[in-house]
Amino acid sequence: MMTAQTAQQHQLAGGLAVEVVETSSLGDRSYLATDGDVAVVVDPQRDIDRVVALAGRLGVRIALVLETHVHNDYVSGGLELSRLTGAEYALSAEDEVPFHRRGLTDGEVVDVSDRLRVRAVKTPGHTYHHLSYVLEGSAGPVAVFTGGSLLYGTTGRTDLVSEDDSEPLARHQHASARKLADMLPQATHIYPTHGFGSFCSATQAEGDSGTIGDEQQNNPALTLARDEFVEQTLSGLDAYPAYYAHMGVQNAQGPAPIDLRAPTQADPDELRRRLEAGEWVVDLRSRKAYVRSHLAGTISLGLDGPMVTWLGWMIDWGAPITLLGETSEQVATAQRELARIGIDEFAGAATGTPEELAADRAQLAQLPTATFVDLAKARKNGGADGLPNPDVVLDVRTNNEFNSAHVTDAAHIPLYELKDRVQELPAGAVWVHCGSGYRAAAAASVLESAGRDAVLIDDLFGNAADSGVELTHGS
Repeated sequence: MMTAQTAQQHQLAGGLAVEVVETSSLGDRSYLATDGDVAVVVDPQRDIDRVVALAGRLGVRIALVLETHVHNDYVSGGLELSRLTGAEYALSAEDEVPFHRRGLTDGEVVDVSDRLRVRAVKTPGHTYHHLSYVLEGSAGPVAVFTGGSLLYGTTGRTDLVSEDDSEPLARHQHASARKLADMLPQATHIYPTHGFGSFCSATQAEGDSGTIGDEQQNNPALTLARDEFVEQTLSGLDAYPAYYAHMGVQNAQGPAPIDLRAPTQADPDELRRRLEAGEWVVDLRSRKAYVRSHLAGTISLGLDGPMVTWLGWMIDWGAPITLLGETSEQVATAQRELARIGIDEFAGAATGTPEELAADRAQLAQLPTATFVDLAKARKNGGADGLPNPDVVLDVRTNNEFNSAHVTDAAHIPLYELKDRVQELPAGAVWVHCGSGYRAAAAASVLESAGRDAVLIDDLFGNAADSGVELTHGS
């Protein structure tokens, strides 16, 4: 499961250390920097118990909590962490918020201890008021927390404030990256918040560690002229999750504390009523388990993939959600993941096998699967191994993925638009694919819920051409 509750420690010069706290389901990282006695926390996720437990294991006191920016992709835990620990809470002085915080300005230094201090550096681009934080000790600058500014091999996207601001922010992003590179030693470690799968990244990040020197060799913001960088950045931007519209608002207002109490348990009759009403009932098991047996009408979003991103993107915000898991631990994991994007209330939850959760046997369903080899055979022969003829091949990848290469004559509806566009598909059986099978399983379950015959192509798109499937390259 993609919870990534563990931290990894990096030892730095001057007796300082940085603990990396992964949230891989959202593609983000938080950080705890320490001198062995006190700690600074940067960009914590909403489930702050992970950070509190980490500080406890290390035997350090959290003295300062920093936000690089008002986040758009998750609900911050910074304010609540400050309230709980008594740590000072700081972010840009230019961010107008209704709660108490220390407003930092460009160049301002916060002395956390005799051995640890942080220097705020204004680095607009991802947002207008974005700050990076240079970690300094007896050895001088040793690390910089770059948030959504300088990432590994890329930068944070510049269109989250508004589409009209994308170009000026891209220019700022270029200048901010060079500002950091010019002011810091090449050996300075970079610790970005985004870039590990987050849609806050302008492009896919490269690697999971690096220094200023590394980025000077590889990062487009440091290797391209400004106008070329801006053009490349803007041309590569694709859609981002719809729930982002709600994250910045919550963070600017001051998020409520997280509530991870278990949802109300739903019995089989209640589950059937919710499914008949067309509500979101989410199957958290792997797609391999889903295809073998599931309750008809449930949506496949397994915890072995980025469930939280796709559910948050697909649903109508505020729609009732019921969680189905094999165990209570699966439900608790999903609940924690969804709380990170501000989904706190659930219609209910249930655990068990589909056979145990079905009100009657008629509710049980299976989902046929295929490979790209099967698709090539079916397109050539009109069918394959008892599977229905592929009347429609549906690609549910993003626009950029589809425009790069796609199955010739395939229909294209990104997963996040599918529930509202099923009626656009021609009649007949729909063979659906994505890049690896995860999104296609979710799409197939949406199609099934809409009464369509679906076949899941559970295969890597990279196998399509070698399987004999004709591809079209470019848009």
